[in-house]
Amino acid sequence: MRSAPAAGLLPLLLGLRLLLGGGAAAQYSSDLCNWKGSGLTHESHKKDVEQVYLRCSEGSIEWMYPTGALIVNLRPNTSPASYKHLTVCIKPFKDSAGANIYLEKTGELKLLVRDGDRSPSKVYCFGYDQGGLFIEATPQQDISRKITGFQYELMNKGIASDLHTVSAPCRPCSDTEVLLAVCTSDFVIRGSIQDVTNQAEEQESIIHVGVNKLYRQKSKVFQLTGESGNWRGQIKTLLECGVKPGDGDFLFTGRMHFGEARLGCAPRFKDFQRMYKEAKDKGLNPCEIGPA
Repeated sequence: MRSAPAAGLLPLLLGLRLLLGGGAAAQYSSDLCNWKGSGLTHESHKKDVEQVYLRCSEGSIEWMYPTGALIVNLRPNTSPASYKHLTVCIKPFKDSAGANIYLEKTGELKLLVRDGDRSPSKVYCFGYDQGGLFIEATPQQDISRKITGFQYELMNKGIASDLHTVSAPCRPCSDTEVLLAVCTSDFVIRGSIQDVTNQAEEQESIIHVGVNKLYRQKSKVFQLTGESGNWRGQIKTLLECGVKPGDGDFLFTGRMHFGEARLGCAPRFKDFQRMYKEAKDKGLNPCEIGPA
């Protein structure tokens, strides 16, 4: 169900070409992945709409003193034919304020993030073909200290559904799912649960992992610590999954999401050894992982 456009949005959209042609020169810093700008350049004409073009699969937007509006164009360096298979996720900064974020397609607007929404760590995802991001500053008596910002990620729809599944998110993985996770995950480690920190406000748990063997990691989440030379790291999962410290080793797999390791399949290591050997004996292993 689409939301009715807020007052001032349609004039902003309809007048976009004129505004872009006659607006003030924008002052901002940008690379292909991140954009940082200031609404103070719009102060004399608060109806300005600025276009932002980004070409990476992840990055951030930071809009200080928001006035007018931004249209964020995400154009990843992939074939346009593959866009329909992409999901866009955004994660607002903790103190983001001063603007509403809409999903816009052919002039119709759907409210995605309302100004002032303080849902900690909440992630908003939508199909790339569902529209682009339209950010409109909300009326403010004082725009000082207002910064609207978020991180964004583009990913394959299958990966996104794995990360944001709503049906049985804590269900144990089947043997087939574990073996596929070993091949496709951003990190694969053998380790033990040293401690668990529960974050009730964010409805998440942080698993503090001691690493016994590092098979793969996409980012340096697991690192050597102290003079002992032990590898350690943190993995996040849902609070409702009820993870607790305990004895024994596990095979931890998962995805990187907004710079954090998110738990995927995590069987006990002895169970993984069994299923890996059975599949290997039958020639059904989707990939080799090295000595198990």
